[in-house]
Amino acid sequence: MKKLYFYQRLRDLREDKDMTQEQVAKLLGTVREQYGKYELGKQEIPFHHVIALAKIYNVTIDYIAGLTDIPKKLK
Repeated sequence: MKKLYFYQRLRDLREDKDMTQEQVAKLLGTVREQYGKYELGKQEIPFHHVIALAKIYNVTIDYIAGLTDIPKKLK
């Protein structure tokens, strides 16, 4: 499995949903600047945001973290 940083995957997931950073930030209850830092890998993502992102994108936390390349849907 090639090395993929989670923040690259965050951007890919967001773009696949045709969402802006502003829209995702609003769903997370934060601001675009903060969310942008997550996508750039400049800021650690709080775990509650990882859970929320998994729900928003309907993928597992393992997929967001890059532990798997299979985007399984949440059950």
